[in-house]
Amino acid sequence: MHKLGRGHRDKLQQFMTITGASDKAALQALKASDWHLEGAFDYFYSHPQLRTFTDSRYLEELYNRYKDPYVDMIMADGITLLCNDIQVDPQDIVMLVISWHMKAGTMCEFSKKEFIDGLQSLGVDSLEKFREKIPYMRSELKDEQKFREIYNFAFGWAKEKGQKSLALDTAIGMWQLLFAEKQWPLVDHWCQFLQARHNKAISRDTWAQLLEFAKTVGPNLSDYDAEGAWPYLIDEFVEYLNENGIIQK
Repeated sequence: MHKLGRGHRDKLQQFMTITGASDKAALQALKASDWHLEGAFDYFYSHPQLRTFTDSRYLEELYNRYKDPYVDMIMADGITLLCNDIQVDPQDIVMLVISWHMKAGTMCEFSKKEFIDGLQSLGVDSLEKFREKIPYMRSELKDEQKFREIYNFAFGWAKEKGQKSLALDTAIGMWQLLFAEKQWPLVDHWCQFLQARHNKAISRDTWAQLLEFAKTVGPNLSDYDAEGAWPYLIDEFVEYLNENGIIQK
């Protein structure tokens, strides 16, 4: 990193953490604003080229490192290698965030366009930059709007190609992953209820509405409205909680 005083170094680190910018882009924005953070944010967000400065040759090299030998895509083996390179477990939720940035159509694969466009949007063109970006991507899960977008993206990403619904086992795995980040005290009861009473694939409507339920109805169900427009499955879940004395008073 550049030779800077401690105050400037701290501002540079803070700016990179909040924006996900590279040190080069962060330095440019801070210098342009005379090291005022608010002004630097304005400068950064009004200059899109700062957010997407990548070298296409390096992107091509990265893609070729992970590309499947038989098809022009990155498949499961390539993603495993990528995870090793960026020091992330393949089951880590940050892989979902990465896939969201890449607008990936399907779990465990990236097309060339998805991979390269995604890295460009992140301003990543090296493994070092990729690793540096991981804390920023984790922090996006704490942003309510981004979490909602990632949650809704996960349904289409995780379902089998050509299927309208999400297999129950996959849905349960995704809910346990996602709600581990956004603590919802009833998630385990929800999963147990589905296995005991439902045992069918999950529709997109149920998937979307569950997030609303988790956000708006407290764990003691005091603000649950039986006349509300919840999917029948959520109404049945409330009955199940009452029948089994699970409500957390």
